[in-house]
Amino acid sequence: MPVRPLHTGWTLRAIGAPEDAPVPASVPGCVHTDLLAAGRIPDPFLDDNEERLHWIGRTAWLYETTFDAPPAAADADRVQLVAEGLDTVATVVLNDVELGRTANMHRGYRFDVRDLLRPTGNRLSVRFDSAYDYAEGVRDALGARPNAYPEPFQYIRKMACNFGWDWGPTVVTAGIWQPIGLHAWSVARLAEVRPLVTVDGTTGRVEVHVTVQRAQGRPLTLTAAVGEHTATVEVPAGATGAVVAVEVPDVRLWWPRGHGGQHRYDLAVTLEGERWERRIGFRTVELDTTPDADGTPFTLRVNGTPVFVRGVNWIPDDAFVTRVDRARYAERIGQAVAAGVNYLRVWGGGRYESDDFYDLADELGVLVGQDFLFACAAYPEEDPIGSEVAAEAREQVVRLMPHPSLVMWVGNNENIWGYHDWGWPEELAGRTWGLGYYLGVLPGVVAAADPTRPYWPGSPWSGREDLHPNDPAHGTMHIWDVWNREDYRHYGTYRPRFVAEFGFQAPPAFATLRRAVSDEPLTPSSPGIAHHQKAGGGNEKLARGLEGHFPPPETFDDWHWATQLNQARAIGFGVAHFRSLRPLCMGTIVWQLNDNWPVTSWSAIDGDGRRKPLWHALRRVYAERFATLQPRDGAPALVAVNDSAAPWLASFDVRRLSFGGDPRAKATLTVDVPPGAAVTVPLPADLVTPDDPAAELVVADTADAERALWLFAEDVDLAYPAPAADVAVAPAADGVAVRVTARTLLRDLTLFPDRLDPAASVDRQLVTLLPGESATFAVTGPPALAALPPAAWSAAPVLRTANDLVR
Repeated sequence: MPVRPLHTGWTLRAIGAPEDAPVPASVPGCVHTDLLAAGRIPDPFLDDNEERLHWIGRTAWLYETTFDAPPAAADADRVQLVAEGLDTVATVVLNDVELGRTANMHRGYRFDVRDLLRPTGNRLSVRFDSAYDYAEGVRDALGARPNAYPEPFQYIRKMACNFGWDWGPTVVTAGIWQPIGLHAWSVARLAEVRPLVTVDGTTGRVEVHVTVQRAQGRPLTLTAAVGEHTATVEVPAGATGAVVAVEVPDVRLWWPRGHGGQHRYDLAVTLEGERWERRIGFRTVELDTTPDADGTPFTLRVNGTPVFVRGVNWIPDDAFVTRVDRARYAERIGQAVAAGVNYLRVWGGGRYESDDFYDLADELGVLVGQDFLFACAAYPEEDPIGSEVAAEAREQVVRLMPHPSLVMWVGNNENIWGYHDWGWPEELAGRTWGLGYYLGVLPGVVAAADPTRPYWPGSPWSGREDLHPNDPAHGTMHIWDVWNREDYRHYGTYRPRFVAEFGFQAPPAFATLRRAVSDEPLTPSSPGIAHHQKAGGGNEKLARGLEGHFPPPETFDDWHWATQLNQARAIGFGVAHFRSLRPLCMGTIVWQLNDNWPVTSWSAIDGDGRRKPLWHALRRVYAERFATLQPRDGAPALVAVNDSAAPWLASFDVRRLSFGGDPRAKATLTVDVPPGAAVTVPLPADLVTPDDPAAELVVADTADAERALWLFAEDVDLAYPAPAADVAVAPAADGVAVRVTARTLLRDLTLFPDRLDPAASVDRQLVTLLPGESATFAVTGPPALAALPPAAWSAAPVLRTANDLVR
């Protein structure tokens, strides 16, 4: 019998609070969203409301409902209350009998309730005690340990970023955050199903390991089917485990996007009428870390083919994760795919992502690396944390292992690095800090439960304990000195094997800011803008990042445009450099794809789902076929990068031009780029030797990739012309088409239609036009856009160029 949901009739109230009248509760859900729906609190995402709502995380809460027993319960051998996720410190009571207590958001629980059920009027309650009280109690019992923020998140198995981060609000949630219901069953049930999916030549094999919970001891029949291929075994009387294997001849492989199709098969496992179903994919995955002359590579191979990781880091898409449904996952992952992304790293301060997330990644061919949930802190290894970690890891590995998109488990985010470089040993004074998890418990769980996937102890990690964990020459690394201290051109000094984190900040879209912040006037340091900047010294670093590139902005609109443009430039510069190093470097994972509320951050897509200019920069530098002009031996050279599965024979028209469009030199270059390769071609001397470095550029055009540019100086030192263009607007089926014809050089031409209507968006940004060239921008939005005159589209703050910022 399937689980019967118990999702209706719930109420919620505070325990011991002056105003403790109950409100309707949504299940799954959380306290904050229920209080918001009931009008009890203001929106925590607006202005500084968050600051006045911290009491919610310090309060105990009670969920209650009543229900009638399902008819099947009367005849079942067992009836269990199934709680798939409780956030976090919960006491579960049925008909005044305590069923159990929990303290882990990342696990599910079952409670036997058959003998407690009444035919009608059953009362179920779940009390949630303060996560703060619990965590601070564990801290006091086990001893304080260092972390990156003044919050006790490492002392409780709960989503760490609920306690705030340098991009997120402090909203310490509580609630029944996953489905809850009754499961009535007889004889036996499938307690655990672990399909080990492998490929040998053209034959796929699924070895299904099951754990059986019994109510009767008689023999059982276990069947596994992959399409029309079936295998059956008998589970002997009293046995609680079994293995059944199915072979699939002439199997069609699952490939990451760009390398082949995403073929999947239906797997069904049945036991005594209970049926477990998932979609699986046949593929192999391995990490190549064989030492070479340059150090230790980090190359992901799928079906034997090396894949350059064009990745982004993923955080929970909402601070209140129960608001993220399948449609929202589809939108966000679709945005990633449209930007050329082929890899999502699920960051260790969030959650083990949902099956919807992974199913969409399977469908779209997006590779996923899942961090175990440890981030930026020293974690105690003693109980009550240690045993919870082991149980949580096993449950989540088993839950996610059917997904072919999952290609890597990673032990933690920055904790091994933190121990080495952030002064932890002195503060720890010999106390445990998590290394036993990363080098012992977690690899042990993966090896025992899911040996088909690689495990990597941390991000970053260099492969051996005797190496610094963030050594560029070995394994994976994070680059944060650029954002914190250095000019973004410093990316060009690195020769990494794999960059798993690097990022640069910018504010969200103007419409997103304006919805969240009511400051009048808006300034970079006005109270609401400052509250929605969570990074220490964030605005100062934004200003420092502009130095040497643009003059200090004089208005808010110029600050907003300059910082967004600089973010796009910085990350574009870094990715282009790292991709040009292939095969020395085999992956970049940009921090970060998304936000969990409206905020100034490192994201490419802001908290309202709007694409920042960075997204458009990523689409260019993450294209499968990509051309870039890179410094080689003191002069720019053409680098053509081919991540596709087919060879690329490209003809490049390379020109040195004045800003007025006058030709200075030109050449036609033919470049033959094999699949999975980068080819560097030096340019003739006359192309790279300017007559006037402040007023010339090199462009490289080809039919198969976007234009590559080389400027001989930074913007602040360039003699940009005052931008001039002709703008024409025509109605389109879902908005308007805006055609811009350049009368001067227009560098990084960008339209911001959300300045005209918050519902409007544009298909592309950051387009550089030479005099006489045109570009058409497809603007999607309400019909009223078509009634706006061309003048509304032709000036700041709607139409912007880099020229605007240098006067």
